[in-house]
Amino acid sequence: MPAKDALDVEKQLIFYGAYHSNPYNVAIHILCVPLLVWSALVFLAATSVPQAFPILTYSFNPCFALEFNWALLFASTYNIYYIVLEPVAGLLYVPQMTALLLSATAFARRSDAIKVAAYTHLFSCAMQFVGHGIAEKRAPALSDNVLGAAVLAPFFVHLEILFSLGYNKPLHRTVVKGSKVEIAMFRREKTQEQRVTKEALRKSDFIYGCDFLLSMRLASLN
Repeated sequence: MPAKDALDVEKQLIFYGAYHSNPYNVAIHILCVPLLVWSALVFLAATSVPQAFPILTYSFNPCFALEFNWALLFASTYNIYYIVLEPVAGLLYVPQMTALLLSATAFARRSDAIKVAAYTHLFSCAMQFVGHGIAEKRAPALSDNVLGAAVLAPFFVHLEILFSLGYNKPLHRTVVKGSKVEIAMFRREKTQEQRVTKEALRKSDFIYGCDFLLSMRLASLN
């Protein structure tokens, strides 16, 4: 997707929605994408920071803590982008991102934090590939746009829940309609590729058959 479309919420959501139209795949993403974000925040919270970073450490309770670290910068950057894309939905996502950030920061202090986060991350990734391979029958969006898919996934899942509750119906209709157009184009291209492949195989089989008959004919003459 062109860089100029990075702030076009409709194009971004249509792009992502074209890869996530199957309800089972969407359900898997609703469950697993927050786990991916949380585990990524654990990794970042456990990563050492430069001395230039301001010292900020505050524990709300054993499960929630705040530090000025890479996880805070990651979460802030993502949420600012979401607010720019769609202000109301972006602001509504702040509590969820805050909960993920604070819990991940506290969890990163555990001795087994990286191990647990790694298992969580791998499980969530595997489940998404299952959703795409079995339910969606289409490669994940990251196969075409790694950055866009990685950044947009949490917000798309968030909006899927909001849309189901009746949020911004005009935007929802536009995204659904645009996604259907993209899916139809993908299927036509896939059908065309399969047709070309079958034709190429038929030609190769014909050539192979002719070569075989010719070799057999020459062998009988000798």
